[in-house]
Amino acid sequence: MAALIAENFRFLSLFFKSKDVMIFNGLVALGTVGSEELFSVVAFNCPCSPARNYIYGLAAIGVPALALFLIGVIWNNHTWNLVAECHKRGVKNFSAAATFLLFGSIMGRAAVAPVTWSVISLLRGEAYICALSEFVKPSSLDKFPAEYGAEVLARFPCKDMPANLTKFRDEVTRRLRYESQLFGWLLIGIVAVLIFLTKCLKHCCSPLSYRQEAYWAQYRSNEDKLFRRTAEVHSRILAAKNVKQFFGFVALDKEEKELVQEFPVEGVQPSPQWNAITGVYIYRENKGFPLYSRLHKWAKGVEGNGPSPEGHEMLFLAS
Repeated sequence: MAALIAENFRFLSLFFKSKDVMIFNGLVALGTVGSEELFSVVAFNCPCSPARNYIYGLAAIGVPALALFLIGVIWNNHTWNLVAECHKRGVKNFSAAATFLLFGSIMGRAAVAPVTWSVISLLRGEAYICALSEFVKPSSLDKFPAEYGAEVLARFPCKDMPANLTKFRDEVTRRLRYESQLFGWLLIGIVAVLIFLTKCLKHCCSPLSYRQEAYWAQYRSNEDKLFRRTAEVHSRILAAKNVKQFFGFVALDKEEKELVQEFPVEGVQPSPQWNAITGVYIYRENKGFPLYSRLHKWAKGVEGNGPSPEGHEMLFLAS
């Protein structure tokens, strides 16, 4: 148990550090698998009671999947960029295709963990067997005693039944596990096809070449790293100046003293500048030259987010 908890903490650390989409999604899937295993060992306990089995089995699959989906939406930067965009500018500058792709990006990234949870739950089969054991028709079981009904079938997942029904329990369990795993494999196949078609559509509709799109991704990643690093240093120096003004001195370590001396900070950026670089970004070109981010647009002095007659539009899909 301690090893499993340690693995989940290690997953969380990698989760926050990962920038590559494929690595990110892989880590989410692996973390979900570990969480599902922990849940099945610690938390899952079929009530083996008519009418309760169905609700409990579906809840064991659906409720964690819903929670993981909402967490995925909350942790996606596009979600809050979209909120900021709607609050500051509305969505009048977005085409229908761009809006659809934006929501598709948010929903697709958020769906990785819940789909993984659902697939693993279906492949394991315990929740499915618990939910549907009571609905197996006794008439479909050869020589099933007529005096037993749904109440006994509901106890099959807990092995709490008369001894003469053991062979029927094995048959019911085998049948339901087959159905559960079949649905799990079908879900994997459907998701794989959807991912393939989405990637093909994205590259076919992109106005950028493969190399330029790769460069764009590298630029976004580097800009984000440098912005966060610089913002941390800027805020630390500004805080040091304000603390010194209040107390008359500030307790800095050697590294912080070097930062204060090397990077003089006079003030903070005004709100219009923060608003200009915050929000959803749709790829634009200005007179044939690409603009890779809102910060890039601001630095070039380009106003507005609407498409120009000679411009191109493509949704910023990667984080």
